[in-house]
Amino acid sequence: MRFEIVTIFPDFFRGPLDYGIVRRACNAGLIEIGIHDLRTFTADRHRTVDDRPFGGGEGMLLKPDPLFECVESLGVAPRAERVSGAARETVIMLSAAGKMFTQAMAQELAGLERVTFLCGRYEGVDERVTEHLADREVSVGDFVMSGGELGAALILDCVTRLLPGALGNEASAKTESFSRVEAEAKFDNRGRLEPDSTVATGGLLDSPHYTRPAEFRGIPVPDVLMNGNHEEIRRWRRRRALEKTLRNRPDLLQKVALSTEDKALLRELKREAEEN
Repeated sequence: MRFEIVTIFPDFFRGPLDYGIVRRACNAGLIEIGIHDLRTFTADRHRTVDDRPFGGGEGMLLKPDPLFECVESLGVAPRAERVSGAARETVIMLSAAGKMFTQAMAQELAGLERVTFLCGRYEGVDERVTEHLADREVSVGDFVMSGGELGAALILDCVTRLLPGALGNEASAKTESFSRVEAEAKFDNRGRLEPDSTVATGGLLDSPHYTRPAEFRGIPVPDVLMNGNHEEIRRWRRRRALEKTLRNRPDLLQKVALSTEDKALLRELKREAEEN
């Protein structure tokens, strides 16, 4: 898989992409990363990439011409083919006004052959870039950053770890928070989520995990994790995942498939919260 990053700060990526899974994936030939300096595609001696907006307003916008020339130089497929899915690639405009990036989107992108990131700066970009060059606008959160570089690095990392061979243990990506959507959930004959292991989350936040020592500064590992009873461990982890999701991200409970057991555990948790 190949990633293209269009930016006015190409040196920014010398740090974030040089470590961990992304670097190992590069070294193993699983991914390729091309970083392109937008200023290379300017025509004036000042290498101008921005200008004031027509109609007035605060700040500066990235001009359309350098962005179009840069992307076209990469030989990307026509936009119509990208949008229809005929070409297995996409051009993403990083924007606070974009669609929220999710694990489901990461899984979709992991099935493509090439992803091109346009890193916005200043107050945004000329709308012709969004409407006629990029396939989609993507945001990494309900907040505003100085540019799209951090967002591009974040998405690149998230997508890379979903590629076959990127992780040492392929099951790891399946058991993490947000790793399973409702359409993929399966239930056993007792109405329980049928997990791939005792740590499957089913789209909830992950349950707590512990490692050695068994007791640290007077704080012990929960006994249930030490008794070897896999059914009790599964139930404890599911309850704790529901508890954490209810506390930190209750919105997720509307998006995941909940088993009969899950619903009973949630009623129990809500009753305990009311009593406390």
